[in-house]
Amino acid sequence: MERYDVVIIGGGVVGTALLYVLSRYTNIEKIMLIEKYSKFGQVNSNKNNNSQTLHFGDIETNYNLEKAKRVNEAASMVKQYLKNCDKSVYIKTHKIVLGVGHEQVELLKTRYMGFKKLFPKLKLINQSEIWVIEPMVLEGRDKNEEIIALYSDDGYGVNYDILAENFVKNAKKERSVEVKLNEKVEKIIRKNQGYEVITSKEIYNSKLVVVCSGSHSLLFAKSLGYGKELGILPVAGSFFGTKKKFLNGKVYTIQIERLPFAAIHGDPYVDNINETRFGPTAKVLPLLERHNYFTVLDFLKTSVWNFIGIISLFKILFDPIIFKYVLKNVFYDFPVIGKRLFVKEIKKIVPTLKYSDLEYKKGYGGIRPQVVNWKKMKLQMGDAKIYGENIIFNITPSPGASVCLKNAELDTRKILYFFKENFGENYLFYEKKFKKDLLYPIK
Repeated sequence: MERYDVVIIGGGVVGTALLYVLSRYTNIEKIMLIEKYSKFGQVNSNKNNNSQTLHFGDIETNYNLEKAKRVNEAASMVKQYLKNCDKSVYIKTHKIVLGVGHEQVELLKTRYMGFKKLFPKLKLINQSEIWVIEPMVLEGRDKNEEIIALYSDDGYGVNYDILAENFVKNAKKERSVEVKLNEKVEKIIRKNQGYEVITSKEIYNSKLVVVCSGSHSLLFAKSLGYGKELGILPVAGSFFGTKKKFLNGKVYTIQIERLPFAAIHGDPYVDNINETRFGPTAKVLPLLERHNYFTVLDFLKTSVWNFIGIISLFKILFDPIIFKYVLKNVFYDFPVIGKRLFVKEIKKIVPTLKYSDLEYKKGYGGIRPQVVNWKKMKLQMGDAKIYGENIIFNITPSPGASVCLKNAELDTRKILYFFKENFGENYLFYEKKFKKDLLYPIK
């Protein structure tokens, strides 16, 4: 049986970014990627299942300055990569975050003073400037209402499933990497200082394994004895859309404090700028993949079904702010009443939008794998990465797609460390080439 150096499990934008970085910026030879679907990026990387946004941290008001610095550095690598992609992968757009009312206006003013050095293209704009950029945001609004916005013309809408395909295409240009589609990984077994990866079609032997399969990454980790204190709280997002253009770019609202879930926003579709999408809603569903009800059992395996785990989930969900938010979002999926309730939310962005303008986007929306540490009885914010013996597990809630190349760099460096420490093999990382290609000069 042929032995691979690295096997990557998962063909979303995170797994394919790693395939690209390993093939172009190292001299590792035997690399394989395994994806269970017939195409790349069909779960959370699919354009219908995420916000289609490249997050930098400038208008995401749930990011503090330190997190914004990290996300900006990582997202700028994707921005640099996109320069060589065609327009099927992304659209260039502006983006704003609205502050309505005295409290929010003051919050944005304070944020601008703290963030303008990190984001020199960020501007604080008044009503007359908003009118020029996004007239529907002001039309029908009370003229005495206090409103300002943070604005940047450096926004990107990204079709992440096509980006995943692009990563694979460019990886294949570098070397003869192997890619397996329509092949589901059923089990990973520790064997001979490496691993056997058992799929629906074959058994593969590899020195190192990197699991990039979202929520399922924790399922594989637990099967090998890692991440026992973690569970997944699957938060499903849904979207509503319009048949005509209401917004010219991305318009965000201010994040609700203490909520890890995205604030309501509106933006053009990445593949149709003449229609507008609003969302996401958020509700808890016992699934690891949206619209795939066979993953209920997987959810039960990755969740925290012990006494302390159940107590921790109740403690999180019955936090007054989270409980009120989740309960309200449940009603958005109800026929008729759900749309009526959601129109009230969208009017915070487009005051003149009517019930008849909106339609529920059936089949849209993904699952955010919100990690729960049941021992600490709290949500674990940001992404999660578990290191084992010659194995890495990536669990990547938002902004996982935006930081995919930075994540690939971190994984690549760890992989080279594993080879050196555990196999005595000194593979090379082409640092200068990597920096020249991807390190966007942040000014």
